[in-house]
Amino acid sequence: MEERLQKILAQAGVASRRKCEELILAGKVQVNGETVTVLGTKADPATDTITVAGKNIGAEQKLYLLFNKPKGVITSASDPHGRKIVTDYLKGIKERVYPVGRLDYDTEGLLLLTNDGEFAHLLTHPKHHVPKTYLATVKGVPHGTELDKLKKGIMLEDGMTAPAEVEYHDVDPDNKQATISITIHEGRNRQVRRMFEAIGHPVTRLKRISFGNLFLGTLKRGVYRHLTKNEVDNLRQSAVVAGGKKQH
Repeated sequence: MEERLQKILAQAGVASRRKCEELILAGKVQVNGETVTVLGTKADPATDTITVAGKNIGAEQKLYLLFNKPKGVITSASDPHGRKIVTDYLKGIKERVYPVGRLDYDTEGLLLLTNDGEFAHLLTHPKHHVPKTYLATVKGVPHGTELDKLKKGIMLEDGMTAPAEVEYHDVDPDNKQATISITIHEGRNRQVRRMFEAIGHPVTRLKRISFGNLFLGTLKRGVYRHLTKNEVDNLRQSAVVAGGKKQH
């Protein structure tokens, strides 16, 4: 998120905001290698390199977290209605992190959080199409021909969906419901729910179980863990490869 440069410097502990303004006017501050002397200039500390007298002030530790989001939690940094937000569960994390993409209020499961803006952009940009897999419990038991519609792509109000990978995970005819595994390569708002509504089988429970090559595994609900360097590197690589395939 872009903010005024003097505010960023003050929050980083460089000096008071007034003193930071003086540093800017004196030509002591650079953003991405360019000297800034205009007060009010904005920057994003998550993605821009900011230096004061040659010293990098944005060199905070990059964090990459995998969180098992419970149902009924907001994927946001704040909520005006006072509902629980994902960062309420990040005890011990002092750095300001934000979600990579979103899971809606009623959806649970795998959510990534980071303070690395470039990493978040890479994973959420439409051209990269990082696959995401969900378990969707739906009303009724969809016929195979109905699931084939999702596999081929189905028309929604905002256009045709890309082909999805869909298969039965569990069928419960006694309770007239089924759980379907679905992998999508897009990130439209409430997309999985709308896809199943389009074939007449509304979702009653939705859980994301994988994001790219990351799996939720046995991580308990409401708990987070740090990604390993290999996991971060592999996610980056898979996003780049997916983007390259899409462009050809």
